[in-house]
Amino acid sequence: MTDLTPYAGRWVALAGGLVAGVGFTADEALHLAQRNRPKERFTLQFVEKPGGEPLALSPLMERLRPFLSQQDRPVYLVGGAVRDALLKRVSHDLDFVVSHQAIKLTYKVADALGLPAYVLDRERDTGRVALPGEKTTLDFARFRGDSLAADLRDRDFTINALALPAGAKTTQSVIDPCGGTADLQAGLIRQTHEQAIADDPVRALRGLRLAHSLNFTLTEKTAEAIAAAAPLLQTVSAERVRDELLKLLGTAVPDNAMRQMAELGLLGVILPEIAALEDVAQSAPHHEPVLAHTFSVLHWLAQIEAVVDGVDPANPALRLVADALAAYRPQLVAHLARRVDGGVDGRTLLRLGALFHDAGKKETRTVAEDGRIRFLGHEKVSAELAGQRLRRLSLSNQAIKHVKEIVGGHMRPLSLAKTAKLPSRRAVFRYFRDTHSAGLDIGLLALADHLAAYDGPGEAADWRRLVEVVTILFRHYFDEYTETIAPPSLLSGHDLMKDLDIPPGPEIGRLLRLIQEAQAAGDIATRAEALQFAQRAQQ
Repeated sequence: MTDLTPYAGRWVALAGGLVAGVGFTADEALHLAQRNRPKERFTLQFVEKPGGEPLALSPLMERLRPFLSQQDRPVYLVGGAVRDALLKRVSHDLDFVVSHQAIKLTYKVADALGLPAYVLDRERDTGRVALPGEKTTLDFARFRGDSLAADLRDRDFTINALALPAGAKTTQSVIDPCGGTADLQAGLIRQTHEQAIADDPVRALRGLRLAHSLNFTLTEKTAEAIAAAAPLLQTVSAERVRDELLKLLGTAVPDNAMRQMAELGLLGVILPEIAALEDVAQSAPHHEPVLAHTFSVLHWLAQIEAVVDGVDPANPALRLVADALAAYRPQLVAHLARRVDGGVDGRTLLRLGALFHDAGKKETRTVAEDGRIRFLGHEKVSAELAGQRLRRLSLSNQAIKHVKEIVGGHMRPLSLAKTAKLPSRRAVFRYFRDTHSAGLDIGLLALADHLAAYDGPGEAADWRRLVEVVTILFRHYFDEYTETIAPPSLLSGHDLMKDLDIPPGPEIGRLLRLIQEAQAAGDIATRAEALQFAQRAQQ
């Protein structure tokens, strides 16, 4: 095999394993090779300089590198995978660019790996190879422009305008025409050129999401460009806005992300009903207007989620939650990780519920003669507003229904905690009858809502009581589901019609519901008791 070390840092065109052309770019090497040996077919290979630091690349690159390095045109890994590799984070979604015939290369790669492939955009010459079991995709696209440099300069942010020859492995080979490496080191999000965000307004959300995902800072001009592009988001498809919004809501500190959305004018465009809460004042125990309170709820909710995930809390109020819910952590983790129609996970649904839980307070606000502010029925109005907005953002019906149940029921644990007695089996049954699995989310949200309202636990006894109520709800759901939440039927509608001589009609359904509730409450346990109960309950 030919020794290529003399050509370090350059491209070589190989014919039959021999060097036929060399250049600082692949085009230079190919042009020289074609002039020297016009009748030959060539493969292009980049020869890496020694001394660079190894990049944190996906293990999949080991399988791809030999194949991609033998193509008749250079293949480059670009964007987030290169950025993450420099940050020592392994990215499993890999984007590649080539000068032409990207879809053709997509199918060649798929054949080599024995995997399915499909066309993403024929006009833009873009294809995808799917790796279903590995939750990984390989995307191949034609250059945006007439060269790699033009492609990179046309991207959104400098830290994404990075490329790496597919055969390379170290920092020596990173191609960086926009200064992205320096911005990575400085922790800055900077648009590649003055019109980068205006050219595609959804980049405004993406820039904010990158800043909060990486704990980076927007440059002053980039923040100005994001604010200027906010009104243009109304021209972007709802699906693209939704996807970026949900990613932003899913960052580690969602309250900071939403707060900056408001500061830059994005919240008022995308979620106007939430932005409208900014100046809506509240009475004690609330210490903040509704919008600030909403952000505080997201803040506390993220910490409660961390407790569920197993993070040991330093805050004593959260230590109480950690101890109380320890037995149910695996089930709650699974609940938050589950996927619903549209690919949204349970954690995102919970955070959407928190974001919208008080959305109806502006419409329902009243001030009594004594000055006390009330929001009677705000949970119902909030649920309707959530449903309307999430439909506009094209979430699935299943996701919308779940969020509406969270929002509509978010006051119930707080109400249960204020009663003289702890929740009975009947109360628990009615709670989950109305809220279904969203009752779990409501329990977590209620804890966050209390902490946000009081700027901490408030009165110790009240906080302990709420934690106890939520724990009782979870215990019944996870440990006593078939006893309290959904007991097996003792009677059918046919049984009622036959044994009690009741004609078909709504009375059958009413009696079955009453029987189920009595069974969940522990009042009846046998078929005979159920029949006697039904006889007494007949109208």
